[in-house]
Amino acid sequence: MKLTALQGKARLAHRFSTAAINVLEGSVRSGKTVGSLMDWVEFCRNGPEGNLLMVGRTERTLINNLLLPLQEMYGADRIIINSGNGTVTICGRLVLLVGANNEQARTKIQGLTLAGAYVDEAATLPESFWDMLVSRMSVDGAQIWATCNPEGPRHWFLTKWLQRAKLWIDGDGVFHDRRKQFRDLPPEDPDRPLNLHRVSFTLDDNAHNLPAEYVANTKASYTGLFYQRMILGRWALADGMIYDSFDAGKHVVPASELPTMDRVFALGIDYGTTNPTRGVLLGIAGGRLYALDEWAPGRGTDGDLSADLASWLAARPSWTPEYLYVDPAAASFKMQLYSDRVGRIDNGMNAVVDGIRIVASLISSGRLLISDNCERLLEELPGYVWDVKASEKGEDRPVKLDDHSCDALRYAVATTQPLWQRMIAAPLAA
Repeated sequence: MKLTALQGKARLAHRFSTAAINVLEGSVRSGKTVGSLMDWVEFCRNGPEGNLLMVGRTERTLINNLLLPLQEMYGADRIIINSGNGTVTICGRLVLLVGANNEQARTKIQGLTLAGAYVDEAATLPESFWDMLVSRMSVDGAQIWATCNPEGPRHWFLTKWLQRAKLWIDGDGVFHDRRKQFRDLPPEDPDRPLNLHRVSFTLDDNAHNLPAEYVANTKASYTGLFYQRMILGRWALADGMIYDSFDAGKHVVPASELPTMDRVFALGIDYGTTNPTRGVLLGIAGGRLYALDEWAPGRGTDGDLSADLASWLAARPSWTPEYLYVDPAAASFKMQLYSDRVGRIDNGMNAVVDGIRIVASLISSGRLLISDNCERLLEELPGYVWDVKASEKGEDRPVKLDDHSCDALRYAVATTQPLWQRMIAAPLAA
């Protein structure tokens, strides 16, 4: 990643990053992260004395998403990751690193006095953590930079913070300026905007820095809800069918026509006690992923299920999976599989919306096909829908009904992404 002069929307965001809170939100790969990181480094060099903080969902994501790119931009001699003690040194300034992935995270910063903070994926953090963070910014001249992708239109970060900004540059580049109201109204007036500047990005805002083929492929990788959010940068409602681009005529392959697999990555398993247990087998051939077959045992003890799975796998020797990725909550079943030496077992990735987004992208771009062996999965897909009641509360959540094969598919696909992402073809016409 090269350090280049900011252009377009990113340059505007830099010019107007003068508020106590500066939020750059919108599409993936739209330039918001690079521009905000440049502002942050400048602030670390020249900002007021006091504690500085960088926040993400986990310390690991902070390193991967922000600090390693910062090292590429400024050099490892200026960005020094202090492994093991939760800090980074930025141009000689010590910065604390904090992961905030649950409600208890606010206790990590309770009592701190802060001069500055950088927040990655702000809309995914607990609201209580954000509120605590803002309350800690008590040093004169303290500032926050935050980035995020859009969520639903009733999300707390939008309704309580972004929509009350004193300056908003929207996705079309239109200025919504309430700075006069901020100056003229007293702090206790409920109509007074917040000391917050908001800049909304679309993918096209950064098209001049990206290859045209990459932009086209990225747009082709999203549909429906995720196109609205990840490409157009809109805070769109999760409503209707989740995999809305699924078309049985395009995405279903007769088992007799399946190609020879290059690899069979995993069997994703959704474990049930009162509900059914389901497994979906995932392979890759010719740059496409295939849901090859499904395991659909009857109900029974963990021992019964383990024995059934061993028999099911033995009947498919050419499709032996490299891993069994199991519902993380299924502790007793995993112990049974370990005891019976059935496969190589690990937890499936259980970030539901992130997993759904990955599967949806693959379906919409024609890079995930489903064998007609997967009868129950194919029955579930049309009825796999967003929970409208949850959406009204600002949450994205599927309706929990007849979704066990869909969950198994998500475990298999999302958890193995590091294995297949370099083998996958460019988006295809679905």
